[in-house]
Amino acid sequence: MIAKEDWTREIKAKALSLGFEGITIAKAEHMDQEAEHLRQWLSQGMHGTMDYMADHFDKRVDPTKLVPGAKSVISLMYNYHTEETQSDPAAPKIATYAYGKDYHRVVKKELVRLLKWMKTEIGDITVRYFVDSGPILERDWAKRSGMGWAGKHTLLINKQKGSYFFLAEIVTDIELQYEGPTADHCGTCTRCIDACPTDAISQEGYIVDGSRCISYLTIEHKEKLPIEYAGSMAGYIYGCDICQQVCPWNKFATPHTNPALAAKEAVINLTAQDWEDLTEEAFEKLFVGSPLKRAQYDGIKRNIKFLQSAK
Repeated sequence: MIAKEDWTREIKAKALSLGFEGITIAKAEHMDQEAEHLRQWLSQGMHGTMDYMADHFDKRVDPTKLVPGAKSVISLMYNYHTEETQSDPAAPKIATYAYGKDYHRVVKKELVRLLKWMKTEIGDITVRYFVDSGPILERDWAKRSGMGWAGKHTLLINKQKGSYFFLAEIVTDIELQYEGPTADHCGTCTRCIDACPTDAISQEGYIVDGSRCISYLTIEHKEKLPIEYAGSMAGYIYGCDICQQVCPWNKFATPHTNPALAAKEAVINLTAQDWEDLTEEAFEKLFVGSPLKRAQYDGIKRNIKFLQSAK
């Protein structure tokens, strides 16, 4: 029988060989402190219209309700940092993670390969995986297992790699070797708080009012954009990178190497006029397999018009 330390080492090595830049593991158990934090965040309406955040509360804070008999939660990170930028500085901005293919598909592909390997090598195990999907607190599990700390902007920061990465989880019923949290290294820095155009980050940090976040407003919010944010969108029509751009820890971020996440030239070369003239037919063709499909054509055009109305 192979020891849990050996399986842990083998799983980590396989994950890194598949392109994941980090993997840490925590014991599957009820998340008492995180549950209380989520409850308070929801009660204050900081989830905006993201009603799904309140669904399946028990499952979000207890992995054994996702996988009966769960013993381990494996967190993985996948780099998406790029030095490519949109060619027209006057063009509406989109978050850098949306330059290429939908990351759900890209990361899921590698996760499935890892899971197939685990089942082949380990045998009869129960697993369930997540890529920014399902009722699981990805950031909190990664934090618990020492992948990094939750910065004042609430995103996970890794001391060696920054914060430009996607998170994924595997919940399984096998016992592995567990790791503990790492220290917070934000110190007295307030760059993300000071830079947020909509004041979504609390003055003390570590709490984000999701209903004020540019990413939420441009993607999740489906109704008319609140007039109070006119002139505060920093040119974004899909997502936002500001709090990460100003974070000192991202000086350690390195460009990803996965061609599937490479920026689509036809997308980053769109001019301001191209975006304004964009038809639904052109949108469907240009953004096939893109994260922008989540906002849909009407949402993108709404966001563009909102930016123009503030000029």
